[in-house]
Amino acid sequence: MQKTAPTLSLTQLLVCGAAIVTLSTGIRHGFGLWMLPITQATGWTRETFSFALAVQNLAWGLLGIAGGMLADRYGAFRVLVAGALLYALGLAGMALAPTPLLFALTAGITIGAAQAGTTYAIIYGVIGRQVSPHRRSWAMGVAAAAGSFGQFLLMPIEGLMIAHLGWKEALLALAALVLLVAPLAWGLREPGFKAGRAPVRSQSVRHALSEALRHPPFLLLIAGYFVCGFQVLFIAVHLPGYLADKGLSPQVAAFALALVGLFNVVGSYAAGVLGQHFPRHLILSAIYFIRAVVITLFLLVPISPFTVYVFSAVMGVLWLSTVPPTNTAVVHIFGPEHFSMLSGLAFFSHQLGSFMGVWLGGYLYVASGSYDVVWVLTIALGVAAGLINLPVREAPIHRAAQASA
Repeated sequence: MQKTAPTLSLTQLLVCGAAIVTLSTGIRHGFGLWMLPITQATGWTRETFSFALAVQNLAWGLLGIAGGMLADRYGAFRVLVAGALLYALGLAGMALAPTPLLFALTAGITIGAAQAGTTYAIIYGVIGRQVSPHRRSWAMGVAAAAGSFGQFLLMPIEGLMIAHLGWKEALLALAALVLLVAPLAWGLREPGFKAGRAPVRSQSVRHALSEALRHPPFLLLIAGYFVCGFQVLFIAVHLPGYLADKGLSPQVAAFALALVGLFNVVGSYAAGVLGQHFPRHLILSAIYFIRAVVITLFLLVPISPFTVYVFSAVMGVLWLSTVPPTNTAVVHIFGPEHFSMLSGLAFFSHQLGSFMGVWLGGYLYVASGSYDVVWVLTIALGVAAGLINLPVREAPIHRAAQASA
């Protein structure tokens, strides 16, 4: 009798995976809080800070493809440990960098590489391989909700650390904290990966990439994901500066970003649950259309702490809610064999959008003296992404080799 391949305990997978995402994305979401302290202490412009974070997101997206390939080949554990070490190194370098170039190398490339090895593409790859299809979307929703909880949990803590320790010391403390990812990764060692060897694949990496890049539904999904990255990173990094320009305190900005994280716990989990019952492309279209409406209303009403908090709560519901349906659609179309890599490829598009959102926010602010143009652009892109996802079809790929077999 043939034995079935062993699998991870679902509870162990979700607890360890959720804790890792809580740390890796929670720390990352707070980087906007460092913009004013760092630029004021160093004399750099907001564009300099924004460029470094834009490089970070671009490096995260580009290296995420390689990280996914390595996780598919050697398992998630090794990639997560390497990512944790890079994250600590990058945070320490971010605190100590004396020049804009070194700041871009540490806060940008090093932390970007670390995030490629510690966030969704790696954790979702384990979920895709270890969780049955009828529970995948739900499990991905749990992981995305954990990332949101990390933002809610760590955002006010990071604000307090900056206020009481100083911005440099706060970054060094986070460098020590993120090393907890390594022992947590021990719980994600997949039984199928023995002595660094992956299970036998029926499809090569090259063929999987070629197949995905020639598949129109995948291209539409990642085009929408570009918009998600643009919107989320522009708001996460530049909302504190925008609110400061409007005369609101840094505490309002910190609480607003914490609210985004809190309400996205609900939004991400709900998106995962809905993805089990409704077409994922329609869920994505609805999210992008609603984002455009919410941003429009935020710009039209008089700004106050109350309106900022309402905006943050509603955006929070929509914040990472694109992640479970996008990734569930990808694994449904292509299967789990090369899912970490394909998830990384999709996320590269997301991070191209993040690069443009965070960099354009700083560039256009310096050029025009306000964020007005970028806000309008986020609305237009939201409408475009809603339309792009409508024609997506999620039918699984029918491969000739499988058909002949």
